[in-house]
Parts: sequence; structure tokens; C-alpha cells
Amino acid sequence: MSELNNNKNSASFGYKKVTETEKTSLVDNVFTSVTERYDLMNDLMSFGVHRFWKKYFLLCSNIKKGEKVLDLAAGTGDITKLISRAVGDSGKVVSCDINYAMLSQGRDNLIDAGYMKNIFYVQSDAQSLSFQENSFDHVTMAFGLRNTANIGKALESIYKILKPGGSIQVLEFSKAEKIIEKPYGIFLNKVIPLLGKYVAKDEDSYKYLAESIDMHPSQNDLIKIMKNSNFKNCKFNNLSFGVVSIHKGFKI
Repeated sequence: MSELNNNKNSASFGYKKVTETEKTSLVDNVFTSVTERYDLMNDLMSFGVHRFWKKYFLLCSNIKKGEKVLDLAAGTGDITKLISRAVGDSGKVVSCDINYAMLSQGRDNLIDAGYMKNIFYVQSDAQSLSFQENSFDHVTMAFGLRNTANIGKALESIYKILKPGGSIQVLEFSKAEKIIEKPYGIFLNKVIPLLGKYVAKDEDSYKYLAESIDMHPSQNDLIKIMKNSNFKNCKFNNLSFGVVSIHKGFKI
């Protein structure tokens, strides 16, 4: 089950139909609730493989020294940290998240790890970015696009602030290949909510997580939304049998 929510006034919060405004508020509540044990849950849910996904994601980005990069849905800072290393002291990375608790946790994590010189922090909604047009060489977004109220609006907002020739790169849960579809579905809908209940003490938030993955557009449908948002040369690459995928497009 998946849904294209481009150019609609309604949105899906898991399997529930809500307004876009309601989804933004509900998702904000989810991430405020899960912030404290977010990193632990990521390790448990992916058996630590999310660290490989993120490192490979950076390798695919072609981010270079001295470039200016916007990391959307930056969360607890894993991708921001990798980008900070890649752009070096002559570059700049803006760590951006709509949720204050997640952004604050990410900032604390990065400062504790000694990452301060080239990182700036901004709280903002991906659907209404206030940065100057044509100002970023790259925009990255890991495990955040499906949580936006309107994917099309978010991509259009990103397109505006990219420089000509700049790239958008998205790491997101996707449609698993048939070889693992059945066991993965059981893990997603049964095991993850239980982990949320007993580890994060928040079963409902992790039930939403599972449902949001199920409702997220397929790999090919997301390519269509990217193209409708004016991105060119769009492509995707599956990882771990399609459990996640990397989507990339360019502003030409």
C-alpha cells in the first residue's frame, strides 16, 4: 500500500487520513516523544546496518571540499557529521530539522563529538524553506521525506534553494523486494511496535513508523514526484533488497 500525496490537501499519518497541518503537528509530537532513545532504536531496528546505509549515502553524494550543503531532517546528526567531514573547514553544512527536540539532540551530539566549526543549525519545515534561492550545492535528506505532509511541496521548496547543477539526494525506507517482502512485513508491523513499547516506552510512535513506511510511495512513484518537481536525471538505488533506497535528482 502506498500513496502519492503530491498536490493534495489531505495527508496520511500512518493509515489515518488527516489534513496536512494535522500531520505536521502529529509527526512533531512523535519525534519529540522518541528523541531520547532514537539512536538506540535505530540500532535495534536495523541491527546496526543504518550506519552502513548512511556512509554509502554520503559516498553517492559527490559532496566535495568547500561546498555548501543543507542536511534536512537532520535529526540526531549522523548525516550532518559525515557531511561536515566531507566539506571540510572551507565548506558549510546547515543541519535543519522541523523538530526542536531532535535538532537540539543532534547539536549536542555533534558538539560532544567535536564537530563545531562548519555546522550551522536551523529549525525549519522542508515544505517552506526560507533560505535564499540558488544557495546550496547539495541537499540531503535521510529518513525524513515520508514524514512531510506533502512530498511534492517539500521537493519544490528544495528545488528553489539548490544552485543550478546542484543535487537532491534522499535516503528513505522503500518497498522491499519480493524475496524478503513477507518476513520484512512481519518485522515491520509486529516486531518494531513491540521494540517501541518495551525499549522506547512508546508503542504508538513506532506503530506510526511502520505504517508510514507502508504508505510511502514506491521507488518508481517517488521518481515521478521528483520529475514533477522539476528535477532532472532522477534515479534510485536499492539497498538491502529494497528496504531502503537512495533517490537522486538534479537542478539543471
